[in-house]
Amino acid sequence: MTFESLGLAPALLRALAEHGHATPTPIQNAAIPLVLEGHDLLAGAQTGTGKTAAFALPILQKLGVAAGAQNHKQPRKPRVLILTPTRELAAQVHDSLRTYGKHLRVHTAAVFGGVGMGGQVMSLRRSLDVIVATPGRLIDHMDRRNVDLSCIDTLVLDEADRMLDMGFAPALKKILGALPKQQRQTLLFSATLAPEIKALAAQFMRNPREVQMAQPNAVAVGVSHRVHPVDGDRKRDLLLHVLAADSRRRTLVFARTKHGSDKLCRYLDQHGFRVAAIHGNRSQGQRTRALADFKNGKTTVLVATDIAARGLDIAQLPAVVNYDLPMVAQDYVHRIGRTGRAGAEGLALSLVSREEEGLLRDIRRLLKQDLAIEPVAGFEPSWTLRMDGPGGATRKPGRKHGNTPRNGAKPGKPLHARRPHAQARGEHAAGNQRRSKWRGNANSRKA
Repeated sequence: MTFESLGLAPALLRALAEHGHATPTPIQNAAIPLVLEGHDLLAGAQTGTGKTAAFALPILQKLGVAAGAQNHKQPRKPRVLILTPTRELAAQVHDSLRTYGKHLRVHTAAVFGGVGMGGQVMSLRRSLDVIVATPGRLIDHMDRRNVDLSCIDTLVLDEADRMLDMGFAPALKKILGALPKQQRQTLLFSATLAPEIKALAAQFMRNPREVQMAQPNAVAVGVSHRVHPVDGDRKRDLLLHVLAADSRRRTLVFARTKHGSDKLCRYLDQHGFRVAAIHGNRSQGQRTRALADFKNGKTTVLVATDIAARGLDIAQLPAVVNYDLPMVAQDYVHRIGRTGRAGAEGLALSLVSREEEGLLRDIRRLLKQDLAIEPVAGFEPSWTLRMDGPGGATRKPGRKHGNTPRNGAKPGKPLHARRPHAQARGEHAAGNQRRSKWRGNANSRKA
């Protein structure tokens, strides 16, 4: 199968050839004909499968045909709205549209938070075909009447599962309420087609065709999963050891919090690593520069939080390190989806302290596969990581500083009671429920 056999226009084929894209990926092969035929589409595809081109190419095809038949003296109103959960993903989708449509007369604009609104207002007032936006900033422009959505006939929700996770449901409903309902084509892309995604789709899609390219929680075949158990107070030293083993290798390191990301970034910088951090407290300019420096090799280590890393498109990323395990097992799949892309080999390395042992078991249950447990010489923990039962980690008897386990358990006995990570997860889940009413507004404005 080739792009030409999918019925794409010569201008698009030319742009694809110039960037070395000769064969469509499975999601592109399945989605492009359905979009060109005008169907609503509900598509499940993991990060790194080429889903952006799966909707960008047929949209550009339709816009290119329309642009050729229009009177260019008349200003054009936007016909396509693409919503993404993060600024980085919005910028990358916008760049992809410009790359694929370089030989077409199609005009696009990116609208997201973290930057001034003045330049965006100017872009929105020009002749325009496509708007790529985060929900919060788009609503800001809607409230100020800076944007005209009256002619939108194609809507794309990219990474819809992430938008729901980040509390954007109220913002999505407000935007959908402002769009024309007649003859609109809607395309929804999500890592998984979970029940809540299908429930969302049922509210505003018309008989959508469904495409599921990967089973839920599937990971790239070429990714190796490796776990280094370590005492919590030696994690940073072990990270230095791991990074120093190949200082030229580009590595994405995940930390749990924004403060932890900055602290880890400073520590690595003090030890001679070319490192940058990316999280929600950084300005859009800082985030853009950090990502650009990482992509072009100016820095070799990028420290990120889960939210800030959503939508990051980094080609040929050999390794992802989980300095902190995610509190939600599903986020592990999203994290490591950035390595092992397009058939390349990748490494997912997790540094696991005793308090995170339960989180690791959650990840193993989700993946339904064993994870290689490999203690590092010189960094062996004072406890034994056990993955074969409900009990917690056990202390190694006779070890210095290891004879008095926490929680008052006897040496060498399973630590069943009051696992710190379990309590933290419960508080985290409860906190999410308490914050569910205001997270949508706060996060949407932040995006």
